[in-house]
Amino acid sequence: MMMTNIETVPGKTISSCFGVVSGSTVRTKHAGRDIMAGLKNIFGGELRGYTELLGESRDEAIRRMQQQASQLGANAIVNVRFSTSSVAAGAAEIYVYGTAVVVE
Repeated sequence: MMMTNIETVPGKTISSCFGVVSGSTVRTKHAGRDIMAGLKNIFGGELRGYTELLGESRDEAIRRMQQQASQLGANAIVNVRFSTSSVAAGAAEIYVYGTAVVVE
């Protein structure tokens, strides 16, 4: 499935538009990651556990969006955007959305 963050797929023509598709996931922190994050807050540095968690979350949200687009008959998603939000203490949502299209 082709995806782009612009309104078209370069070199392709949009022949059908199915509308907005989206995917999301809500993940919570792991106790072990919290301990390491606490130490990093003292000494500084990248919170690698959280970086991995957010990467996995983005991948899952994208898979869900692509699955929804595929079920509609799309072969591409244009104008893709990401959003994050805090859902509860220690839990965050990754939300991705775009427009499902057929390109030729």
